[in-house]
Amino acid sequence: MKTTIVSAALGALALGVVFAAPAQAADVSACLITKTDTNPFFVKMKEGAAAKAKELGVELKSYAGKIDGDSESQVAAIETCIADGAKGILLTASDTKGIVPAVQKARDAGVLVIALDTPLEPADSADATFATDNLLAGKLIGQWAAATLGDKAKDAKVAFLDLAPSQPSVDVLRDQGFMIGFGIDPKDANKIGDEDDARIVGHDITNGNEEGGRTAMENLLQKDPSINVVHTINEPAAAGAYEALKAVGKEKDVLIVSVDGGCPGVKNVAEGVIGATSQQYPLLMASLGIEAIKKFADTGEKPKPTEGKDFFDTGVSLVTDKPAAGVESIDTKAGTDKCWG
Repeated sequence: MKTTIVSAALGALALGVVFAAPAQAADVSACLITKTDTNPFFVKMKEGAAAKAKELGVELKSYAGKIDGDSESQVAAIETCIADGAKGILLTASDTKGIVPAVQKARDAGVLVIALDTPLEPADSADATFATDNLLAGKLIGQWAAATLGDKAKDAKVAFLDLAPSQPSVDVLRDQGFMIGFGIDPKDANKIGDEDDARIVGHDITNGNEEGGRTAMENLLQKDPSINVVHTINEPAAAGAYEALKAVGKEKDVLIVSVDGGCPGVKNVAEGVIGATSQQYPLLMASLGIEAIKKFADTGEKPKPTEGKDFFDTGVSLVTDKPAAGVESIDTKAGTDKCWG
């Protein structure tokens, strides 16, 4: 599986507003709305947007939910951005279906809406999507886990530590991608939980954080203590899963795989906490998004997707120090050079 690496050169409302350029100096304004302002992925995304906005003279206002899954704050932020006359909104949606009416309201008002990282449902609800190929990210860690286990993969006991009950698209894509890579029939590719493969112990929700990962892992271990493969939605959830496994002396018996590629996650790969992770590039997503908003404001031109895809692919690489035959990867030294957070 050939991966694509693109060079990085190319809270609730109450959490506050960040101005990337003096308001009186800017004639273009933009909004960045992330799921939280604490996850290193979104911190780096915010840094990328702010730096590019300053470079281009764009006024940037940033908003975030209180926790991953806080869609109400994101809807309120969209309303504020419309009222403020923003030319564009960059959005990582917590509820990829539920937020569509608010997004449509923004587009009806002439605002360019770009989904970052997480496609809306349907994807064309946004004007464009700049994202990791999350299905490929899942496939890579699934293929790596299957190749690493070899013949033992057919008798594996797999736990899925997912994101949220609403099953946002990023959650579904990574989850189903892992299954495809591992050799599990995902059944309905747009839905989590309808599979009937006997190797699946179960799914639980993490809210994308360490505490959630720990609790979800504890719940699934109670269901089946023989779990030996864990797919996690992101690296904070993976860190929590590892702590739960360590507490019962099983940390060396379980293969954990994840998606993110943040510096703490790459460090965990190097230390053996995570077997492999798919690295994505949030700074690039955000900086390209700001460039697209400025171009739209200046010319009316909307961004185009990567050829052959319905979104602009910002790249993904598998990071592991235990390469598996047939699965292209980079080691943690290279991953550290490209990591964030």
